[in-house]
Formats: sequence, structure tokens, C-alpha cells
Amino acid sequence: MTMIRSMTGYGRFEGIIEGRRIVFEIRAVNHRFLELQCRTPRGCGFIEETIKNVVSRYVTRGKADVFVSIEADDNVAAEVSVNHSLAAGYLNALKELRDRYGLADDITVSSIAKYSDIFTVRKAAEDEEKLCSITEQAGIQALEAFVSMREREGEKLRDDVLGRCDTIISIVEKIEERSPKTVEEYRNKLLARITEVLGDTTIDPQRILTEAAIFADKTAVDEETVRLRSHIEQLRIMLSGNDAVGRKLDFIVQEMNREANTIGSKVSNAQLAHKVVDMKAEIEKIREQIQNIE
Repeated sequence: MTMIRSMTGYGRFEGIIEGRRIVFEIRAVNHRFLELQCRTPRGCGFIEETIKNVVSRYVTRGKADVFVSIEADDNVAAEVSVNHSLAAGYLNALKELRDRYGLADDITVSSIAKYSDIFTVRKAAEDEEKLCSITEQAGIQALEAFVSMREREGEKLRDDVLGRCDTIISIVEKIEERSPKTVEEYRNKLLARITEVLGDTTIDPQRILTEAAIFADKTAVDEETVRLRSHIEQLRIMLSGNDAVGRKLDFIVQEMNREANTIGSKVSNAQLAHKVVDMKAEIEKIREQIQNIE
């Protein structure tokens, strides 16, 4: 089963792993390369390397934004220290107010504790290895959902591109069928025009054949249609594989467009010119679609 992927996708995991509630969310859009932006909890910047490693296992192209939230562990020990110099300053200021204004002496520990800047709270360092582990576990589950969505979108893109390839081949068949007839039509028109101009004067049939041969050489598109068919076959083969082929597809479509332009410059028949316009329109639609293929 083919696994062509779109570069657009979204995945999310939210749950409890090893006693910690974690949210891992990833969304991505088109981009030429893999570009990753991470938003992590304050003080947990060290998990970014884990995020990049797990994302790179699942994603090769796209602009991806990752958001990770990890609930604090209430069981982590905390150390509270007192800034005694600052506390003494507050206490002396309160005593000064008491003595100067004859206030009741109600200075207590509680009244000093209201000045929260005298306390410093330090939690024990987080277990970095544990946080990296649960981030990776959550990331894997979010990315599996993310990839699944990308594959569903990729299947739609592949079907659309293949359908347009069939349309192009149909147009190529009509051009190949109609193109040789234009040489005969040109020969007949040339003969009629010369007869009209020269009247009963003897016409050199070899000259007519030579002119028709020159016209045929200038308007022959068989080499271009053969190459165009080959490019389409390559495109189909790539779309049936499992690799990230977006960049290669882009190159092939450029070559398809080159051949279509050459065919357009050679055809002299209005009907064929319209067919070439239709073909180029399909190639452009394919080009737009493959911009979103990983």
C-alpha cells in the first residue's frame, strides 16, 4: 500500500504518563525543508532535543509547530529560605512605626510573613531523564496520529494527480493522432495556393513535397510526446512508492511543462493549440498539488 503523505497535518496526545499529565501537540504546513518550532514549559528547555529527535523520525519536510505542556509534580520537594537581612529591615521599620506613633504592639510572625519577598522557594531539580522519556512517549503517540492524517491527505493528493495524468495522456493521444494530418492539410493548401497563383503553369511536385517535408520537420511533436509520456510514467511510479518524493515530483513536473511548451510552439493547427492549452492547465494543477506532498 502506498504511503504518499501530505505536508499538512495535525496530531495531539493528552494523558498521564509515569504519573505526569502531558500534552503533546503538533501541526504542520508546506515548507521546502523541515523547520521545527517548539514551545515547552518554563524551565524544561532541555526536552527540545528529545522533541526534535522524535519528530525527525516521522517527518522529513514541512514547517512544524510543536507545543508541549507538562503538569507540575506536587510530590517534588521544595526548600523555602528566609532573607533574614530583609526580614530584620521590615521588623525594625514596624517597631519604628509603633514607637513613633504609640501604636499597639501587635507585631507577630504572621504580620512579617505578609512580606513575601523575604522568602525564596526552590524546588528540587526536575528529573530530566524522566521528563525526556515521557515527552518521547507522548510525542510518538501524537506523531502517529499526525502521520495518519498526512497519509489520508496524501492519498487524496495522489488520486487527484493520477487522474490529471490520465487526462494529459488522453490529450497527448489526440495530439499524436491529429498532428500528422496537419502535414497533409498543409501540402494540399500549398498546392491549392500555388495553382491559384500560377494558373495553368506546370507545378513541380518535388518542390511541393520538399516544402511539405520542411513543414513536417518543424511541426513534428512525436519526440516531445514520447518524453512527456515517459515523465508521466516516472511520476506514477514515484506516487506508488513509500519514499518522500515531493522534490523529485517537482522536477518531473518542470520537465513535463517544458515538453508541453515545446509542443505548443510547434503546432500550427488551432484545434491542437487549444489541446495544448488544456494540457498545460492540467500540468499546472499537478504542480500546485505536489507542492503539498512530502
